Amino acid sequence: MLSLRFLELSFEGLVRLAKRVAKTGYARESGTAEDAVALPEREGASFEDDRAPESAVFETGEPTEVPAKPSMRDVFGPRGFLERCMIGGYEHRRGQLEMAEMVDDAFQKHHHAILEAGTGTGKTLAYLVPAICSGRRVVISTATKSLQEQLFQKDIPFLQKHFAPNLKVAVMKGRSNFLCIAKMNQMADQALLKGMEELDAFQQIKQWAKLTETGDRAELTFLPDDSDLWTQLDARRDTCLGQKCPSFNPCFVTGMHQRAKDADLIIVNHHLFFADLALKQDDFGSILPEYSAVVFDEAHEMEDVASDYFGRQVSNFRFEELARDADQTLRLLHLGTPSLLRRTQRIRERTRAFFERFPPRDGRYPFSRNEREAFLEQNREAYDDLATALKRFETECAALTQKPEELLRIARRSFELRQELSFLFESHERNLVYWYERRNKGIFLAATPIDVSQILRGRLFEQFDTVVLTSATLTVAGRFEFIRHRLGLDHAKERGLPPEFDYERQAMLYLPPGMPDVRNPAYTAKAADEIVNLLETSQGRAFCLFTSYSQMNELFERVRTRVPFPLLLQGTSPRSVLLERFKNTPAAVLFATASFWQGVDVPGEQLSCVIVDRLPFAVPSDPVVAARVAALEEDGRNPFAEFQVPQAVLALKQGFGRLIRTKTDRGVLALLDSRISRMAYGKIFLESLPKYRMTNSLAEVSRFLANKKN
Repeated sequence: MLSLRFLELSFEGLVRLAKRVAKTGYARESGTAEDAVALPEREGASFEDDRAPESAVFETGEPTEVPAKPSMRDVFGPRGFLERCMIGGYEHRRGQLEMAEMVDDAFQKHHHAILEAGTGTGKTLAYLVPAICSGRRVVISTATKSLQEQLFQKDIPFLQKHFAPNLKVAVMKGRSNFLCIAKMNQMADQALLKGMEELDAFQQIKQWAKLTETGDRAELTFLPDDSDLWTQLDARRDTCLGQKCPSFNPCFVTGMHQRAKDADLIIVNHHLFFADLALKQDDFGSILPEYSAVVFDEAHEMEDVASDYFGRQVSNFRFEELARDADQTLRLLHLGTPSLLRRTQRIRERTRAFFERFPPRDGRYPFSRNEREAFLEQNREAYDDLATALKRFETECAALTQKPEELLRIARRSFELRQELSFLFESHERNLVYWYERRNKGIFLAATPIDVSQILRGRLFEQFDTVVLTSATLTVAGRFEFIRHRLGLDHAKERGLPPEFDYERQAMLYLPPGMPDVRNPAYTAKAADEIVNLLETSQGRAFCLFTSYSQMNELFERVRTRVPFPLLLQGTSPRSVLLERFKNTPAAVLFATASFWQGVDVPGEQLSCVIVDRLPFAVPSDPVVAARVAALEEDGRNPFAEFQVPQAVLALKQGFGRLIRTKTDRGVLALLDSRISRMAYGKIFLESLPKYRMTNSLAEVSRFLANKKN
């Protein structure tokens, strides 16, 4: 663990820096440093230039006394460490200092904390510095792998350079992100590749494997997200031999775990964190090494991710992948007897026959006890045939004279799939809601916890004495009750930090007059008219965000022939590709759904308008939503006020949060749902949003966008 004296040592670097400045008049810093603290954009300031910005001020000479244990004010306050080491490039922010002090207090006094910190606060440094100062091994859990990369590639190098040169940090991801050396070597000896394109990709991967330190597929920019080749080469647990593997020591997953064991900070994503917590619950071991504290960034996503990992799920894809991996393993091991290959083919056939029995319509549907019993009564033969095909494959594997570990693991997967299928059809646990979903070619059967608060209370908040939750969207009408109740966080210090942006000056909230109710048949035509008018006013440069794919597609068709701007539609290209096109296409307009409501960052004039079609209430017929509503009703509570409205408030805050990303951004937020003005609960939404300037006048919107200096 790092000593608390790391900041004291860093002052020696600051002394040297001060001396250099005294001699030369400037200090050169990299662009990474500016990005690392999420600074607002500033005109005329660049760390790529050897000349310091004219506004940079640094008193020459050595710093005064160096405190043995510097406070967060020493780091984040006026004339603090950050300001001294980032000459002309750091701006003291009251909210960042307050957050750092609260996080530091949580680490030092061993209690939980929950902090709402808006865009521009600089929250990553505000929790990273206290985590390092704590001397404890801390897990930092983010919402996505891209946020993990941002922390590791920008924020951490900055801290290592200026404050903690001996800081050890590890990034942990799911095993499917890493290359399996054993699989790669096996494939090189077998004719299993299809076509010149796949052969060329494989050769590039082989060359990369000699150079990479991590084996992380994120480094393979040429490999598409849906690469079939990668699924044959990744290091998923299902096919891993563990210590029996001849490539165990050079294994990239082994290396990842070793780095984590030696690390002071471990950066994970929520999916991996809750996968680990679920494994610990079932006494199946763990993924993460021992740690004593956790910071959740983007903590508003915790309930949904935890629900996935403390539930159960199978799909037709998992059965098909089992058959594919079994075939490949049998051929690689030269055990592909006609009898065994017939068994894997039978699994494929029985999988298709069984899953074809589900209704053909796309969507998510409840699968209650009575509905599951009725389904089995009608399709018992197909269900039993699938289970029998799996069992016979397992039996034949067990009868082989040779039993390589690779094949034993395939047989174990088959057994586990049978168990999961049986559980999903024949169990009746009260805290689970059972449902199925058809999505394109995929059919998913699942059981999801109705309430994860008891699980998280017992497995997380009572097991660890310091858990810090932060996000830009945690409060409803300024209060944390909703998120604390949903997560089972009973005791924590809480704080909503002051905003860094002047929302009243930078943003306008437009609520168009005369909009029909969203359930009125006339709504869609009127919404299309409003979108056209707004796009003409903003000259494109807009996100149009929808609460459903059907609404998105219908309004896209109604608008696309009426405006001259380049229109992009979610679903026509991968999400990352669409976002890059939007950023690089003048006057572009993106039509998208929920996945673009959060985690998307487009600073500057390229995004000047965000249009939301309606208040983002969850679909009441969704099985999980319906079960949670019913559970609250059974407890004599008001699910609309206590669950549905707060959940929609947080979603709307996320959508509106796409617009203002820096202190120089300006733009219009438009909501085409009259309920925010007409209904009593609309006041809760308005009280929860930042203090935007409000208008019902499109002419005022036009003046606002035209008047850049207003």
